[in-house]
Amino acid sequence: MKKLLIAATVFSVAAGATAAEAQTRRNIRVVGSSTVYPFTKAVAERFAASNQNVPTPIVESTGTGGGAKLFCAGIGAQHPDILNASRRLKASEFKTCAANGVTQITEIQVGLDGLSLAEAKNGKLTNIGLKDLYMAIAATPFGKPNKAKTWKDVNASLPAIPIQVYGPPSTSGTRSSLEDLFMEPVCAKNPAIAALKKTDENKYNRICKGIRTDGAFIDAGENDNLIVRKLAANPNAVGLFGYSYLEENLDKLKGVSVAGVQPSYQTISSFQYPGARALYIYVKNAHVKAIPGVRQFVAEYVKESTFGPNGYLKSHGLVASPTAARQRAAKMATSLTPMTAANLK
Repeated sequence: MKKLLIAATVFSVAAGATAAEAQTRRNIRVVGSSTVYPFTKAVAERFAASNQNVPTPIVESTGTGGGAKLFCAGIGAQHPDILNASRRLKASEFKTCAANGVTQITEIQVGLDGLSLAEAKNGKLTNIGLKDLYMAIAATPFGKPNKAKTWKDVNASLPAIPIQVYGPPSTSGTRSSLEDLFMEPVCAKNPAIAALKKTDENKYNRICKGIRTDGAFIDAGENDNLIVRKLAANPNAVGLFGYSYLEENLDKLKGVSVAGVQPSYQTISSFQYPGARALYIYVKNAHVKAIPGVRQFVAEYVKESTFGPNGYLKSHGLVASPTAARQRAAKMATSLTPMTAANLK
C-alpha cells in the first residue's frame, strides 16, 4: 500500500498535481461514452468484488467527445485513466492528446453495438429507409433547406405524423455514428455532392452531416434513459441510441427496422444491420503503474467470460466482436502496445 501511494505521489507531482491529490485518487477513473457506460460499469462492479484491496473504479458518462477532452487534457492524477468510446478516437483528438503529453495510448475494441431507432410499443413507424431518415433530419438534404414536417412529406408510403426524433448531442460518439452510418452514405451517393468533399469539405459536411435545429430533431443530451421515457410517453416520436438501451426496455419500446433490418444481436454481430459499429476503450499507458489496478481492470474487460459470446456483458446488451477481434483485444490488453495516428480520421 505504501509503495503504491509513493508511486502515485511521484507521478502526480511530475504532472503538476499535489501529493494530497495523488493519495485521494487511488480509484481508477473512466470517462466517456454513454453507450459504453453500462458495460464498463458492470465490469467495474465485478472487478471491485474480486479485488477488494483496490477501490471501486469511478465511471462517468460524459459522451465520447466530452470524455476525449478530459482524457487528452494531460497526465496526472487529476486526469482520467481510461476513455470509453462509441467510435474510434479522431485524428484531431489524438493530436490534442500528444500536445498535452498523452503520447502512449492503447486502443482496445471491447465489442459491438447497433445505433438503434426505436419507438413506443404503439408507435406507427415499422420500417424506414436510410434515405428517409436522412431526408427527415438533415438540415439541408442534398443542399436544399429541409421543409419536411411529417414522415409522409419524406416518403409517401410513411404515416402523416410529425417528424420528432430524439437523439444524441454533438459531443456524443453516437452522434458521429448517426452521421457516418445513416446520413453520409445516402448523401454521398449524389455525384455532385460527393465531389464537394475534395473541393469544399466544410460545405460537404454541412450537407451530408448537418442536422436540422428547427425542432424536428431534439437533442436529448447524454442521458439515453431520458429518450426511453420520452418515447414511452409519445407514440409519434422515435429515438436514436445504443442497442443495449433498446434491449433493456423491450417492455416499453420496439425497434424500427432500418432498410428492412431490425436491430438485434444477430443482425449487429453479422453487420447486416446498417447501424452496427465497434465500441472501444482507450488506456492511458502512463497511468498503468501509477494508479492501482488499471492493468488488472483492463484484463477483466477482455476476458472471454466478460465480453465473449456468452460473457456476462451480453446480459447488458453488448454484442460480442468476431473471434479475431476478441483475440486481438486480449493481446492488446496484455501488451498495451501504443496506437498510432494511422487510419484515424
